[in-house]
Amino acid sequence: MADPKQQEPSTEEGKKNATLENIQQLGQTNTPSGESNIFCLTIIGQVEGHIVLPPQNKTTKYEHIIPQLVAAEQNPKIEGVMIILNTVGGDVEAGLAIAEMISTLSKPTVTLVLGGGHSIGVPIAVSANYSIIAETATMTIHPIRLNGLVIGVPQTFEYLDKMQERVTRFVTKHSNVTEEKFKELMFKTGELTRDIGTTVIGADAVKYGLIDQVGGVGEAIKELNQRIEEKKASAGGGLIQ
Repeated sequence: MADPKQQEPSTEEGKKNATLENIQQLGQTNTPSGESNIFCLTIIGQVEGHIVLPPQNKTTKYEHIIPQLVAAEQNPKIEGVMIILNTVGGDVEAGLAIAEMISTLSKPTVTLVLGGGHSIGVPIAVSANYSIIAETATMTIHPIRLNGLVIGVPQTFEYLDKMQERVTRFVTKHSNVTEEKFKELMFKTGELTRDIGTTVIGADAVKYGLIDQVGGVGEAIKELNQRIEEKKASAGGGLIQ
């Protein structure tokens, strides 16, 4: 029979290794414990689409996000989804795919823009039931761009115009901004150096109707919990006194 005293060092070593792994992977010694009824999804860096970006780029791969959203929708323990954004934008179709999935979830959703929700991050930011932006966070609204081979024919412009309309239609449908105001911000000149568009900061995003509220993590969780309770009450036929 093995001596339990001989097993202690290996247990201690296991604890040390787990602590080291937490420091390396998460930058902290203690990981949060306990199950939550809220699923937190982070969209950071550049939204990666059909083309794999260089390894030094911080990316959010849409093929990772889609299964997570499907799993959150199917899991009965998950009652709400919080999406945290700090993204520079990226692939238009991948971004729209993520935004469409978030908007069609049956569970309450809240988005929180921290740092930045630029370019195709704008449709993702407005896709939830309720959106919040940090006071110092920014959102860059600009026309979509093409890179790679561009064929100089009228059909290229028509294709770009149709894709632009898809983005505009989605944003105006899922927020309080008007189409006229959104296009005005999109095609504004003189504000962005060597580019066309507008950078909207915190309170201005709320003023224009893009985002619902200025706030942070506390407000986002409070709003999501409130919506979860409202859904439970409506599913149960109202509150009993």
